[in-house]
Amino acid sequence: MKALPSLEESDAYLLGFLAGYLAADGHVAKDGTVMLNSARREHLEWVRVAALRVGIGTYGITTATRQGLAAEACDLHRIHFVPSTLNAAMFLGEVARQRFEASEKSFERLRWTVVGVEDSGREEEVYCAEVPGEHAFALEDNILTGNCFGCGAHGDIIGFVMRHDNLGFPEAVEQLAAEAGLPVPRASDEDRQRYERRKTLGDLVEQTCLWFEQQLRTHAGRTALEYLERRGLDGDAIARFRLGYAPPDSGALRQHLLKQGFAEEDMVTAGVLKRPDDGRSPFAFFRHRVIFPVTDRRGTVVAFGGRILEGDGPKYINTGDTPLFHKGTLLYGLSRARGAAADGQPVIVAEGYMDVIALVRAGFTGAVAPLGTALTETQVQELWKLIPSAEKEPLLCFDGDNAGRRAAWRAVERILPHLAPGQSARVAFLPEGEDPDSLLRGGGPKAMQAVLDDAIPLAEALWRMETEGRRTDTPEAKAAVKAALEARVDAIADRTVQGYYRTEMRRRLDEAFQPPRMTGGAGRPWQPARPGGRFGAGPPRRHVPGVPGALTSPPPGHTRTSPMRLGRAMIQEKLVLVTLINHPGLFDEVGEALGMVPFAEGPLEDMRQVLLACFADDALVDSGLDAAALCRHLSSTGYEPILSNLLSKAVLDHAAFARADASLEDARRGWWLTWRHLHGKHLRAELREAELALVKDTSETNLARVVALRREVLEAGLGGDDDDDGGAAFG
Repeated sequence: MKALPSLEESDAYLLGFLAGYLAADGHVAKDGTVMLNSARREHLEWVRVAALRVGIGTYGITTATRQGLAAEACDLHRIHFVPSTLNAAMFLGEVARQRFEASEKSFERLRWTVVGVEDSGREEEVYCAEVPGEHAFALEDNILTGNCFGCGAHGDIIGFVMRHDNLGFPEAVEQLAAEAGLPVPRASDEDRQRYERRKTLGDLVEQTCLWFEQQLRTHAGRTALEYLERRGLDGDAIARFRLGYAPPDSGALRQHLLKQGFAEEDMVTAGVLKRPDDGRSPFAFFRHRVIFPVTDRRGTVVAFGGRILEGDGPKYINTGDTPLFHKGTLLYGLSRARGAAADGQPVIVAEGYMDVIALVRAGFTGAVAPLGTALTETQVQELWKLIPSAEKEPLLCFDGDNAGRRAAWRAVERILPHLAPGQSARVAFLPEGEDPDSLLRGGGPKAMQAVLDDAIPLAEALWRMETEGRRTDTPEAKAAVKAALEARVDAIADRTVQGYYRTEMRRRLDEAFQPPRMTGGAGRPWQPARPGGRFGAGPPRRHVPGVPGALTSPPPGHTRTSPMRLGRAMIQEKLVLVTLINHPGLFDEVGEALGMVPFAEGPLEDMRQVLLACFADDALVDSGLDAAALCRHLSSTGYEPILSNLLSKAVLDHAAFARADASLEDARRGWWLTWRHLHGKHLRAELREAELALVKDTSETNLARVVALRREVLEAGLGGDDDDDGGAAFG
């Protein structure tokens, strides 16, 4: 080939040239696959642009190394065409045209197709593609029947497309209907008009995208192309992400779209033109910028982002909200990440377009980014929808500098209210001065994977968010940290998750702020001495203010307030604790429930926390933790006063099931009944508090919390008043 024609030639000329190119170097396989081969990749890149211009779809360019007899190895490049966008007249050769016309190949997904049902007596075994070697189902007379015994897959064609393409039900129905050439039923004329309107705007945006792609290959787009090449992008990457260029001419796009038959008002509505306030003609919204197309969940282009190349103005701008696009609901790279997540790839949230492109090219195909805003609540929900597994933990990747940490904390704030069982996130920080693009160019995929492997859970991120850089050297400062953490935890609408977060934050506070533990002889934990007690005589002592670890006697006449001054209102908390102390074998069954209901601050809450810690200590449990051993351990670690109160006749007279001589079954039944009433009190109290907060501030967060708590009250069957103590639990 001497030279490729200019892309500025007429469509008819380009169509004729492509037909000749196919006749010379193309091939139509027996199944209808249409491909074009070339030793020069840039020729096929030109073909892709030219084909798009004349309305012919193409797939990616592939490369294979070939070696002829006594010849050096060389690369052979190949591009495939979308058969449904081709016309039989394109094929000048008789054999190629006959193969094309006889084929029904879609080149997208292979499905079983029943072309006829005749009694042939034919029966074949079909094997599972997910679990090789496992029998799946039988194919009898061309009819596929039964469930898959290899991977367990079953269901209808809609369910198959939902799983295969990671689509929602409406999207799967629309896709199947489009493939079958069937219209999706519309509820009303208004709905039909809205659909047609969106389709018109969608066609306009797609044509705009094609025009931007073409401009990148013109002389005017040379600056933009050089910028992308400096960022390490080759022709394949540019074509893969459909990057383009918006020229400085503010009227060129308008003239092009008018020739295509689109109305000027639609161009303004779609956000590609902007109407000035002074009544002049609309002008191009994007000018002298590199263009990044933004797609919806199905991969349809609905908007654009633009990076300025030189001059004044914001570095990045995005299409404004339109009938097709709302920047707070979509994510850049969403359609590609949907497929990656369905294949088990992690979903990674980066900060910008180039970060996503760099991550995808390095193999992290689940990368997405918000569109010029901080992560929104809707985008958080979208991230969780992407992940088909039960454990939904997208990775939020931020720069390691102060700005990156601030962005991370804003994301944590947005996510916290919406946490639910199995729905969370992890936070990864890049080395300071790096972004994903620079890190991958310098260290490759291994460096990026190391950052992702070090991602911290959301609970750890919350702790750092409220403790890093804050003073904790005074009681007031410690109280401020605790109050900040409690406020964050209160924002979590799901009651179960909130309970676990509260327990976790209190544990961290206890570990961070508790005074140094003194030790007695032989390494025994220190505890206050009591007159005549087994730890020696002498009055109780206290810390000398301002001298950590120093102890002195209390002033004359001083008496310590007993922690046993607990009212009858706390009897249920006492019974929950003493039942577990006398019957530690229940913990595997009831430990999770015990962690859900925090007590009022004081000795009983301290005992609840220490019991949870004891049963989480594998070494302690493995040593044989029966009731006697548990009591010895609690006594030796400074909890003998509250333990004595719990084991007293005054407490145990309230419930026979809590006594040591009760059967394990009676203890189990009594514990759960008592816990249910205790849990109900806490839940109703929290619901009242949430309803009051909603009256003061009718925010989405407060409303979500009230709805979640009301649902939990109904699901738990917690009717009645707080005064209903459920007397059946006692006696």
